[in-house]
Amino acid sequence: MEITQHLPLSKWYWYDLQYWGLDYPPLTAFHSCLFGLIGTFFNPSWFALDKSRGFESPDNGLKTYMRSTVIISDILFYFPAVIYFTKWLGRYRNQSPIGQSIAAAAILFQPSLMLIDHGHFQYNSVMLGLTAYAINNLLDEYYAMAAVCFVLSICFKQMALYYAPIFFAYLLSRSLLFPKFNIARLTVIAFATLATFSVILAPLYFLGGGLRNIHQCIYRIFPFARGIFEDKVANFWCVTNIFVKYKDRFTIQQLQLYSLVATVIGFLPAMIMTLLHPKKHLLPYVLIACSMSFFLFSFQVHEKTILVPLLPITLLYSSTDWNVLSLVSWINNVALFTLWPLLKKDGLHLQYTVSFLLSNWLIGNFSFITPRFLPKSLTPGPSISSINSDYRRRSLLPYNVVWKSFIIGTYIAMGVYHLLDLFVVPPSKYPDLWVLLNCAVGFTCFSIFWIWSYYKIFTSGNKSVKDL
Repeated sequence: MEITQHLPLSKWYWYDLQYWGLDYPPLTAFHSCLFGLIGTFFNPSWFALDKSRGFESPDNGLKTYMRSTVIISDILFYFPAVIYFTKWLGRYRNQSPIGQSIAAAAILFQPSLMLIDHGHFQYNSVMLGLTAYAINNLLDEYYAMAAVCFVLSICFKQMALYYAPIFFAYLLSRSLLFPKFNIARLTVIAFATLATFSVILAPLYFLGGGLRNIHQCIYRIFPFARGIFEDKVANFWCVTNIFVKYKDRFTIQQLQLYSLVATVIGFLPAMIMTLLHPKKHLLPYVLIACSMSFFLFSFQVHEKTILVPLLPITLLYSSTDWNVLSLVSWINNVALFTLWPLLKKDGLHLQYTVSFLLSNWLIGNFSFITPRFLPKSLTPGPSISSINSDYRRRSLLPYNVVWKSFIIGTYIAMGVYHLLDLFVVPPSKYPDLWVLLNCAVGFTCFSIFWIWSYYKIFTSGNKSVKDL
């Protein structure tokens, strides 16, 4: 925010790159500029150039202001998109307003997004909200508007590109194959896409120094020189790096190529399926398969990037399938678990614990315990989880014994990890041992969920939105 406040646009992507230069697309910069202007009105010292670095006094109101900007962004972009999605699906199924509200609450109360955005001061909800608007427009068959929303999402945070192959395939298929060849529709979509990019990049060109500034913006957004993964992350490259030291054995260019090939192989079946069968009810699953492929195999992945596949995953809280709900609940917990090392650095121990417990309590994952110790009036468990009169099936666990055993085993592994992290100091020779254990557990679970998403894609082709 300090950069956008005090420097001309021509210097935004060039200033002090050795410390913490701007490395997000233009819409994030404009968003920061707006909130920076408002914050400067209240207290100019909050965003003073250079001098505001490390300015975290609890008495100056800065943290309160920053949290308020995240809440405002949530309300403007993320909440309406999610609520519209659940209401659209609810109307299609003749679902009660209460059922729609419960599904929306389950999606919105995603602990990983809440902790990263409100504790780490990110604005991922804006990018995810714009993507959700794009999905909503696909459902309403407003294809040009879907393209506009998706471009806005990319221009806010480049991580939205994880969805790009699916949006491209869906829009192309709906223009050229289904229901018929429609070159006019394709032309309108292409024009809307190019026009949106042009409007967003125009200030960088006309006010920021022309193509040179746009090139610098792109260079900052895609930092290939940093390495194949950022810090420790629960993806293929970080976990297998335990056995194969990629940075020592391969050049950056080779790793870029290998990660590109692996990522394309990962998402290509979902993209082809979308091209040949552009079904609305498959959208969450193909978006999961595609974005998870990027998270698991692409170059330069950060642990926060799991928020990208979590959007289509949590949209499945609108599902009426018990097994789907159980796996969505489980993978949300795994995602939060993989963020623990990052949240620990930020001192969010209490917030992590409370968010995990409360989200699972509200979803109904603890309901199999509480009726034995609490009055029925205090027993949690909204209608997102089925309720039996004998309370024997109240937790969100799948029917399949293998799945159930694996999920319970995952929770046991997570519990053991936290005990080790809390009470056992890792060997001095392996200071990152517990972090790598966290990554290994997360990578295993994400990989299995990714494979499951493909299973759903190839076995749900003849179903409808009602069966989502």
